[in-house]
Amino acid sequence: MTSPLIFWFRQDLRTVDLPGLNAAAATGRPLIALYILDDSTPGDWIPGAASRWWLHHSLEALAGALQECGAELILRRGKAPDVLDAVIEETGAEAVYCSRQYEPWAGDLEQALHARFAERGIEFKRFPGHLLHEPGSVRTGAGDPFKVFTPFWRACRALPEPPAPRALPEDLQWHSPLPETEDLKGWQLQPQKPDWAADWLALWTPGAEGAHTRLQRFLEDRVADYGDSRDIPGVAATSGLSPHLHHGEISPRSIWHATQAWAEEHPQSRATADKFLAELGWREFSYHLLVFFPEIPDKAFKPAFEEFPWAGSQKQLRAWQRGQTGYPIVDAGMRELWATGYMHNRVRMVTASFLTKHLLIDWRAGERWFWDTLVDADLASNSCSWQWVAGSGADAAPYFRIFNPTTQGEKFDATGEYVRRWVPELSVLPDKYLHKPWDAPEAVLQEAGLELGKDYPQPIVDHREAREAALAAYGQIKGK
Repeated sequence: MTSPLIFWFRQDLRTVDLPGLNAAAATGRPLIALYILDDSTPGDWIPGAASRWWLHHSLEALAGALQECGAELILRRGKAPDVLDAVIEETGAEAVYCSRQYEPWAGDLEQALHARFAERGIEFKRFPGHLLHEPGSVRTGAGDPFKVFTPFWRACRALPEPPAPRALPEDLQWHSPLPETEDLKGWQLQPQKPDWAADWLALWTPGAEGAHTRLQRFLEDRVADYGDSRDIPGVAATSGLSPHLHHGEISPRSIWHATQAWAEEHPQSRATADKFLAELGWREFSYHLLVFFPEIPDKAFKPAFEEFPWAGSQKQLRAWQRGQTGYPIVDAGMRELWATGYMHNRVRMVTASFLTKHLLIDWRAGERWFWDTLVDADLASNSCSWQWVAGSGADAAPYFRIFNPTTQGEKFDATGEYVRRWVPELSVLPDKYLHKPWDAPEAVLQEAGLELGKDYPQPIVDHREAREAALAAYGQIKGK
């Protein structure tokens, strides 16, 4: 009897265009589909609460997709090496295949597993599938990793196109009898009391089917206007694919080839398609940085910033987290995040800039909050983006670039649709004062039924004073 092969699902919760699963199927061995919930991640970087909500539903979707293929998804909780050892012992499996991960601890784990299994004659193979180009395949002319996005993406575009996505073979063999599986509900990945995600299934459809549906709708309805509308938070102009990508429910090369096909049919919109593909490029860039500079989630990429004089308070941090800063565009973004597990990318930049440059609160506090509250909380993108805004990262925004939250709101939410949705206490203010209610005459405030300091907070800092304080703080490390 042929020994079985374990395919270990990780951050690749799909069956379509999954190179490792295709390779496992090609061996002809009977397969065991296994997912391990491992909460022993170093550095407390276990998935946050919003990601765990998504994971629950994504695993449900994956189990359903595998069931259609005649398989059952085996669920186990524990340290990955221990669980793999147990399943190998129970089934007699002589091979483990998986997709590669890129977090700082993942490579060490994979190398340790390879050595551990090799001693026992068990084959261990890892495969790409989470990126367009593997880290190390895109380097400068001197052979170094890129530290600036534009030349990095130019080098990526000069490479051969990623291979076309591949479907899963139909003639799969599955091992029987199956090892025992745990109950997904017993893992308690979803919030209970209170259930702050009670309405999220009306907003999101976790799983591969939901990912491909979202991609098709984006290409049919939104991508043509993406270049002009992607910065307008009140308009549904972005793809919303980031949580699906984060959980591996769709491959980046599926998105790449579908977008390229759309651009070929709409050559007049080639530039807009390229802008969208460049967002995949930023994701790639973040992962490549994380692989070559694994301390990015915890330490400033530019060492001088470790001496930055952060000065913000816990009270201000809580006001920011709760959307009570007194700056409407900031508060709208933070409330959207709490209500949906998501925030528009333009507003992410504004809220992050406000935390680090208006409140002088360490970027790591914001990074951790986003890690817990975002359904697309991706270690590479989240940490690199926070450092970019703070000025401490690779290809970072200049330290003197301090977003004015008032003018950002007036420019990108000119009609007030976004603020009125998420900060309803301001909804009846005229557009002229919506993004600066502190400037509204008393008569206008009374007509709106609004008392500042009671119904909506006064600004917790003055923009001009905060900007001067930030520039002075950045000036202390400028020459270092």
